[in-house]
Amino acid sequence: MCGRFNLRATPAELQQFFDMFREPDVTPRYNIAPTQTTLVCRLDEQGERELVPLRWGLIPSWSKDLRIGASLINARSETITEKPSFRTAFRKRRCLVPASGFYEWIREGKQKHPYHIHRQDDGLFAMAGVWETWRGAESPIESFSIITTSANALMRPLHDRMPVILPPELFEDWLATDAEPEFLTTLLQPYEWPEFETVPVSDVVNNARNETPECLQPA
Repeated sequence: MCGRFNLRATPAELQQFFDMFREPDVTPRYNIAPTQTTLVCRLDEQGERELVPLRWGLIPSWSKDLRIGASLINARSETITEKPSFRTAFRKRRCLVPASGFYEWIREGKQKHPYHIHRQDDGLFAMAGVWETWRGAESPIESFSIITTSANALMRPLHDRMPVILPPELFEDWLATDAEPEFLTTLLQPYEWPEFETVPVSDVVNNARNETPECLQPA
């Protein structure tokens, strides 16, 4: 799964990474948690890429309660075309979730030991996602989920799931409004990540209220 991540890129780095016309307004985030808002890349009404703040934890359009989003932070690639919560968003509303790293935990007794998974050059990457608009409040709420798949060799010692990470050459295919679901599912693979590493970090990150660089301090 993916239950916490960080985004430490500059506006210029995000603009270049997603090949956008304007630099986004962004500040470093070290501990992004479910139900919080973070930037997501999608297509606007003109078909151009935009970075917009969305709530993490997809709220289906038919839901009567926004609290369901806290349990829908991840969408399994194996069932995303069937689950009522995700299937329409998968066909019509796909996105890319930029990150500089994400966290996973190993439990030993009562202790939870966090690991930071990131590129060795600390560069940006993008996780596959879906988004939705919920109109059950006074103002519409836009939210998203991160798609997960089975773990690759790097992640297997930490967890049996991992986020789907898409390379830049697949961004256009993933965001295309006319893409066929049968083709899209072929992109949701547990690709190997030779450029990534896992690093044990401080348990400061265990508390979602901690939003400081100390979250990345090696253990």
